[in-house]
Amino acid sequence: MRIANVENRAVVLVSDDRGVDVQEASGGRFGPDLAAVYSRWEEFRAWAESVADTTGDVVVERALLGSPSPLPRQVFAIGLNYSDHAKESGFAQPESLPPVFTKFPTCITGPDTTVVLPEGGNTDWEVELVAVIGKEAKDVLAADAWDYVAGLSIGQDISERVSQLRGPAPQFGLGKSFPGFGPVGPWLVTPDEFANPDDLELGCSLDGEEVQKGRTSELIFSIPALIEGLSRVVTLLPGDIIFTGTPAGVGVGRSPKRFINPGETLVSRIEGIGEMTQTFISAGN
Repeated sequence: MRIANVENRAVVLVSDDRGVDVQEASGGRFGPDLAAVYSRWEEFRAWAESVADTTGDVVVERALLGSPSPLPRQVFAIGLNYSDHAKESGFAQPESLPPVFTKFPTCITGPDTTVVLPEGGNTDWEVELVAVIGKEAKDVLAADAWDYVAGLSIGQDISERVSQLRGPAPQFGLGKSFPGFGPVGPWLVTPDEFANPDDLELGCSLDGEEVQKGRTSELIFSIPALIEGLSRVVTLLPGDIIFTGTPAGVGVGRSPKRFINPGETLVSRIEGIGEMTQTFISAGN
């Protein structure tokens, strides 16, 4: 099942361009916004199965899509979770829970956007598989963790490296939370839609040049392992977003380094989910 955010309304997709408006089809039982749906995810999921094969009455246009979790209370981002990316970043592979930082929720957007490049910065790309939490999770074992995942989506952990890495200590949260630096989409796909949700190809291209390619089976800490580790410390809430880490190929890890220029377009893709597109412009345009 796929769930989309169409003009701030929850829609169950029946095809890429048609869907069922959740509030209208449920007689007001669920919706209209997705944040409310996540708070009753298991109940909603049981109801939504009954409409998944119907003819959709909503035309889904890409320009109208928002983030499939538009109001997350917590956004977790995981660093160094692919061996090759840890190596290109100059760090050893983590043996316990990888570095965890936040992207502030105001940076979260939909899948197809125009992003303003911060002045004086070096803006970089990081394609990531995103997991959205479907029910409150505390002290969850990895073996049970998929039961707490509403679904998967594509994320870009866009990063401005100058402000992120400027001393005396790194500013990961701020350097990764400029407006538009957290696109997620194009929709949420429930785990049962994948033959193996732990092994999906992901990648991205910048102006047609492939810059990242990998498989989520290469994650050092899988989604279940991340949920177990995070939920030992914090309580994960319905609608929370986890950016699970990026494979090798980011701009700061290249020689010479490469960053995004005004006018360039970034296309991110994940097998079984789809793709999303960010176009970058300079400040003041």
